[in-house]
Amino acid sequence: MNPTRRILFAALALLACAAAPLQAQTGDWPKRQPVRLVAVFPPGGSVDQVSRILAQQLTTQLGQTVIVENKVGASGVIGTHAVLSAPPDGYTYAVVFDTHGVNPSLMPSMPYDTRKDIAPVIVIGTAPMVIATPAASEYKTFADVLAAAKGKKNISFGSVGSGSLSHLAMAMLVRRGGLEMTHVPYKGGGPLMQDAVAGHVPLSVASVFVTKPHIDSKRLRPLAVTTAKRAPELPDVPTVAESGFPDFDARAWWGVLASARVPPEIVHRMNDEINKALQVPEIAQKLAGQGIALMGGSPEAATAFIDRQIETWAVVVKENNIKPE
Repeated sequence: MNPTRRILFAALALLACAAAPLQAQTGDWPKRQPVRLVAVFPPGGSVDQVSRILAQQLTTQLGQTVIVENKVGASGVIGTHAVLSAPPDGYTYAVVFDTHGVNPSLMPSMPYDTRKDIAPVIVIGTAPMVIATPAASEYKTFADVLAAAKGKKNISFGSVGSGSLSHLAMAMLVRRGGLEMTHVPYKGGGPLMQDAVAGHVPLSVASVFVTKPHIDSKRLRPLAVTTAKRAPELPDVPTVAESGFPDFDARAWWGVLASARVPPEIVHRMNDEINKALQVPEIAQKLAGQGIALMGGSPEAATAFIDRQIETWAVVVKENNIKPE
């Protein structure tokens, strides 16, 4: 055998040896160890709750423990980066909120490239956001809020984080309506709801998922929803569009992400398992009961959805000169 052919065969043998461990790892997934869902916002918020609903069902389906870890900060960037820094073996995933689609335009120096370094697994669903006020508030309707804000009474509103869709939706509203409002960012829906029900912030803007339990308990009064149509869970609550802002439509969303280095076959298997979980009546009822319209679908559909979110909200960030706080 000539030297060139020897080198070629040696190279092919090395490639085969390198591929063998990877094939073994992908073939026995998820038997080797627990699967981690990293919730990128604090306990008590919608990301945490969605993660725990999924984890319980996935544990049953996979025959493997699925644990939830909260890694919070920087509107989800810290938790997402932790997932990308983990071994790309398909055992670590990020559960993210709508901030994921805003962060690229808001934080140009993030420690990862959202499009290149991440493999979207699935978009779980979307939901309206609710503008609410404490039960004892002077604001009885959304019209009261608009009148006060137009009358130069600067009103504070709390969001689930700087750069979140709740923040950007209100920024659009303030700009279009010529309103005076001050943004108070929180580190997730849990902390926001604690201050909202305690009356420490006049307005809260968060998903139906995280707000509705406090509406049901009469501690918060809903004033408006941010989707084009009224929310089925809150049929008596008007939309922002009905209140003088035609075509106003902004909705929260939740997704599951993996590192782009995770083998595609594992990403697709995880996608299959989550789609199955969303079809379980009890799981679908829990999520729908909190205002989430389920999406599911393929990793490719998730990628297309998130790309559109990145493009849409980049325009809003630029137009409103929004900076990270």
